[in-house]
Amino acid sequence: MTDEFAPSMIVPTAPPDFKSGFVAIVGRPNVGKSTLMNQLVGQKIAITSPVAQTTRNRLRGILTTDQSQIIFVDTPGIHKPHHELGRVLVQNARTAITAVDVVLFVVDSAVELGGGDRFIVELLKKSPTPIILGLNKQDQQPDDPDTVTQLDHSYRAVAEENGWTVAKFSALTGEGLAGLQQELSDRLAPGPYYYPPDLVTDQPERFIMGELIREQLLLLTRQEVPHSVAITIDRVEEKPKITHVHAAINVERPSQKGIVIGKSGTMLKAIGTAAREQIQKLIAGQVYLDLFVRVQPKWRQSRTRLAELGYRVED
Repeated sequence: MTDEFAPSMIVPTAPPDFKSGFVAIVGRPNVGKSTLMNQLVGQKIAITSPVAQTTRNRLRGILTTDQSQIIFVDTPGIHKPHHELGRVLVQNARTAITAVDVVLFVVDSAVELGGGDRFIVELLKKSPTPIILGLNKQDQQPDDPDTVTQLDHSYRAVAEENGWTVAKFSALTGEGLAGLQQELSDRLAPGPYYYPPDLVTDQPERFIMGELIREQLLLLTRQEVPHSVAITIDRVEEKPKITHVHAAINVERPSQKGIVIGKSGTMLKAIGTAAREQIQKLIAGQVYLDLFVRVQPKWRQSRTRLAELGYRVED
């Protein structure tokens, strides 16, 4: 088990000039919020995928320096919901905005400000929480300087109109993140350590294991089984030389079960192999991963079934 997931439970007394607080990372789906949080905390704790709306649970990442402790709250992409799961996710994202010290509104600066961004702008206008507008994906902007200026202006105009600070960076390459981190730290008030300094997330290992399995499933099946999947870790058995992880992939329809399993079990084997490699990095040890697929009809439409699978409206 890695040091990050087996930290000391001692919470030291913070010096007088120490700052701490909570920062919600919000934005429309697929703008790089999870990649950004992973970069900031220095370890992969949130899954990333080319499939939109990857993040489901409100996940906290913890960055502790000599000067401050910043607790990042990675939220689901804010969008117009089409089912009960979507409504739960968007409500949780909205709740996070009101319960933090700073909001980091992340946008994709490689494309011009669009309707999805404007929807979030209107939402944030009503919030008394300080807002930092984060222009992500600067590494993906066009080579033409005039086009870059035009793209940036579409966002900076909104920031100026609302009195928001602007930070430009690339979550993928890390460029500009030192400045963003300093900007966030400067916005926080003096405060205590909320968590032990060597902790990087408040989520248990089982949750991260499930997310790593779901990430590989999304990467390998792409649009075939987009969001009809939930992972449950049924049992973890730690033995002297290997950890046995027994997990279920929950889908909504028998046809999706067939896609996940694949011809002669090839897809399920590929998902298991890739996920096992990621989990071994997480716990720094050998893993035996036992995966099976279970059909749970219309689980995204049922508030009760959502709760059973770990998706609850958060306070």
